[in-house]
Amino acid sequence: MASILVTGGSGFLGSNLCIRLINEGNKVICVDNNYTGRMKNLASIIDHPNFSFINHDVINPIEIDGSLDEIYHLACPASPPAYQGKAAIMTTKTCVYGAINLLELAKEKNAKILLSSTSEVYGDPLVHPQVESYRGNVNPNGIRACYDEGKRCAESLFFDYYREENVKIKVIRIFNTYGPRMDPKDGRVVSNFICQALRGEDITIYGEGTQTRSFCYVDDLIDAIIKMMKTSDDFVGPVNTGNPGEFTIKELAEKVIAKVGGTSRIVYCDLPKDDPTQRKPDISLANEKLSWKPKIDLDHGLDKTIEYFKSEIMNNRGDK
Repeated sequence: MASILVTGGSGFLGSNLCIRLINEGNKVICVDNNYTGRMKNLASIIDHPNFSFINHDVINPIEIDGSLDEIYHLACPASPPAYQGKAAIMTTKTCVYGAINLLELAKEKNAKILLSSTSEVYGDPLVHPQVESYRGNVNPNGIRACYDEGKRCAESLFFDYYREENVKIKVIRIFNTYGPRMDPKDGRVVSNFICQALRGEDITIYGEGTQTRSFCYVDDLIDAIIKMMKTSDDFVGPVNTGNPGEFTIKELAEKVIAKVGGTSRIVYCDLPKDDPTQRKPDISLANEKLSWKPKIDLDHGLDKTIEYFKSEIMNNRGDK
């Protein structure tokens, strides 16, 4: 039984990861301040004898009693409505101070630590699809910079701790992911479209809808995260994790409307500043090193996600 710490563990990805790790027979400590996380995401394991929850902000150092084998560092607001505006400074602190604090903990415990970085480190890419060697096209002082540059700095810290302190690190870059336990109010495109369609509201597209994204179902992404943690210590990444299937935002909206039915129409709004026009991972490295590629296509994944949001909306459980 491995002893594992998951930061951001009550969030969308973190809760799915905690549940998988518990089901695989591990001892899991979940750390979250619930800024974007929701305790109900952990309802199925909250009383499990091998699970514990600590309400803590990773901006501040954390002490953990006993040994730790692995740390999955996922803590950070990940959707633009959550990290922009008055949360921008907090987001940068979460990325930078959080990385330092968890790396120091990994050093103290001699634990292997994985950083969930992001495709946003590529900015609005001039290389398509995006490969790990591409250094990105990021606006360092734009409204998204707190997250984009914050994650870039977190990657830098991870590699410096690897080189200078011999900390065992893993770095993955997560592309758009969707599925059960998403917050209906988090502002991400899949949850927005599905919830708008289920409520009979118009589907809001920013720009002309020609910008592209690739959408990875959460179960596939969790497989990749765990596989990355299990690789040998000499392979540290970064590694792209996502589904290379590429769709325009308009195609996604039309697909959701067709699946949900109803009377929703597509309406267009101004494109947000610095919104990337293309997103598609090259996952050759993940395929080679992790023997991983996504198994669940967009149609199947959307069906499962729509069922989840039907339950959320029907039971009025969109709160914390």
